[in-house]
Amino acid sequence: MKRQVLTALTTEILRENSNKITAHIAAHKIMPGALLPLLHAIQDDIGYVPEDAYLPISKALALSVAEVHGVVTFYHHFRRHPAGKHILQICRAESCQAMGSAKLETQVKKTLRIDYHETTPDGLITLLPIYCLGNCACSPAVMLDEEVYGRMDADKVAELISEARAA
Repeated sequence: MKRQVLTALTTEILRENSNKITAHIAAHKIMPGALLPLLHAIQDDIGYVPEDAYLPISKALALSVAEVHGVVTFYHHFRRHPAGKHILQICRAESCQAMGSAKLETQVKKTLRIDYHETTPDGLITLLPIYCLGNCACSPAVMLDEEVYGRMDADKVAELISEARAA
């Protein structure tokens, strides 16, 4: 059921954004190495790269759909589904792991009742892993939207989540 609702939502959003996607494809298709700049432009504009856009992208750039999919899924930056109002990322790099990020991520997932790459049912928070925030001296680190926070524990992250929900 959840997958059907997500698919219907994605299809509706794609319909609303098809002109934007088509314009980005037209603007980028003649560039050398156009795929990454094109994917960034689409995500910057509509918030994610819809899977339904892979075929027109592949045709315009003379790539296979598998190649486009491979790039989108290889880079953690790209999202394949609409994100929540706030993006919460937990660092999974070595320093943060050594300082307890695995325990932290388990607690955050339990608090939010979602896993990585999912959004809370209220549409407010998307949880993502990230592989180094450059804040190793203050591990474990998280990033909420564009703000990095260090020396985090479950209580501190719960406070950030409460503030994000209240905003």
